Amino acid sequence: MKTYSLSKIIMTLQKQNISLFAISDFARLFDLKNSNTLYKKIQRLENQKIIKKLINGKYLFLLSHADEFSIAHFILNPSYISLESALSFYGIMTGFSYSLTSVTTRPPKTILLDNKEYSYSRINPSLFWGYEKNGQFLIANKEKALLDYCYFSLKGLRTPIDFDEIDTTQLDNRKLSEYAHRWGDKRIVKIIKNII
Repeated sequence: MKTYSLSKIIMTLQKQNISLFAISDFARLFDLKNSNTLYKKIQRLENQKIIKKLINGKYLFLLSHADEFSIAHFILNPSYISLESALSFYGIMTGFSYSLTSVTTRPPKTILLDNKEYSYSRINPSLFWGYEKNGQFLIANKEKALLDYCYFSLKGLRTPIDFDEIDTTQLDNRKLSEYAHRWGDKRIVKIIKNII
């Protein structure tokens, strides 16, 4: 087992372009097999304000940059950015959401980090599609983000969508219709027919 000074750890994380890591990744990267040594290193890095604990076992390297979308994707997997956050990102929905919204197949959860709320809404695994990779995170494409919003609105978990507040000119109507039919819910199909 090699020994790593704090400066060597910093250099290695920077060289590998690591901004977010799980404790298991850290152990593997620095060949730390002894859990006591591993936790002491982590604690020392935390005390020196080099890393910051996000949730149990997951950390942010403070000398690197990680955007909120990457953090949202990292702290709960599987998940992708959707709903208000994705619609706002694409400029389809106006207004600012305090919460960063994602969709997951796991139980719903809300995590508060640095006065920012990360909200995860549970979706059936059969509906977990229609997203793409963007840097270090996954995000719903425009059409899927809108359908996700309609779906959670129908479930009473979102305010009903006000189409006067939405810019639908960016949406691909063919894809929207195809996605709505793939969803398998007549109510979703009806909503989409009223848009296109």
